[in-house]
Amino acid sequence: MADVAGIHSDRLKTIIERIENLEEEKKALSDDIREIYLEAKSAGFDVKILRQLISLRKLDVNDRQEQEVMLDLYKRAMDMN
Repeated sequence: MADVAGIHSDRLKTIIERIENLEEEKKALSDDIREIYLEAKSAGFDVKILRQLISLRKLDVNDRQEQEVMLDLYKRAMDMN
């Protein structure tokens, strides 16, 4: 393909196709994750708690500890302990 108004048509098409392929992969992965959560739920696990655990595991140890300390402090301030 030729350039159109300074746009390299072949390069644009390649980029668009790569993005579309990744979007398809992302949807497939999202569907797979959803199925695993359904499997966990049917096995008796609390999905909300699983999601929290996954979020916590993404943090490094110091950030996780700081977050837990702050949560505990806020809970005590709200008289929730």
